[in-house]
Amino acid sequence: MADDTKFLLWLLLLSSSTLCFGSELDIQCLKSVQQSVIDPSGVLKSSWNFSNGSDGYICKFTGVRCWHPEENRVLSLRLGNLGLEGPFPQGLQNCSSMTGLDLSSNNFSGPIPPDISRQMPYLTSLDLSYNSFSGSIPQNISNMIYLSVLNLQQNQLSGPIPAEFNFLTWLTTFNVANNLLSGPIPSLLRNFTASNFVGNKELCGSPLDDCSRRRRWRIHIRMHRINDLSSIGAAVGFVVGFVVAFYFPHCFIFSERLRAYVVLLHLL
Repeated sequence: MADDTKFLLWLLLLSSSTLCFGSELDIQCLKSVQQSVIDPSGVLKSSWNFSNGSDGYICKFTGVRCWHPEENRVLSLRLGNLGLEGPFPQGLQNCSSMTGLDLSSNNFSGPIPPDISRQMPYLTSLDLSYNSFSGSIPQNISNMIYLSVLNLQQNQLSGPIPAEFNFLTWLTTFNVANNLLSGPIPSLLRNFTASNFVGNKELCGSPLDDCSRRRRWRIHIRMHRINDLSSIGAAVGFVVGFVVAFYFPHCFIFSERLRAYVVLLHLL
């Protein structure tokens, strides 16, 4: 109950404080986004027309939700499944009162900005799922203390889930399935089901396999491979040595007994 009250007070404070921010910044934010992404279907190009200039005109843009229909202040950007491409969009820091960003099911690639929380400090929902984002998950996300939804599944993210994510106490939705992540799952996130973490071969800890068990299994497999390679190497060495000794006996200095054995093999 206390958390809900705190959240409502925060929203009221954000709404009132952003009245002081110029809506020109939000317009510049959307212009930067439009210019920085690849838009093969022309969705943003056709819908985001900046020649109007009336109050709240950006609120009619595809994927743009405003705090108020007659104010050019962006509440959230919902750009999922629009066929957009390129790196992470630029200029989002100018949408200074934005609380939601959805870039899911597009073809974005490259790293997630390491300073993402500085760009969008008030986000409560961040959905980057079903893209091709790569690199590590920014530790900086842990500074988004109001974040309740974080979807990063179906990308190419690697490395660990930052331990600092234990500070994201308001998270109600979290998913990193089907990436290239490794290491232990932070304790705060272990309340989420295994389906939110599957598809990361090196990720361990509850609700997945125990990390110590996973480590012992890898050591066992590694030792098994070493033994196999040693056995193969010994067998190959024996065969090569035998063949060389059989066909090129003059290249070696043999004892009389070994020389006689090689002569006998030739006669056979």
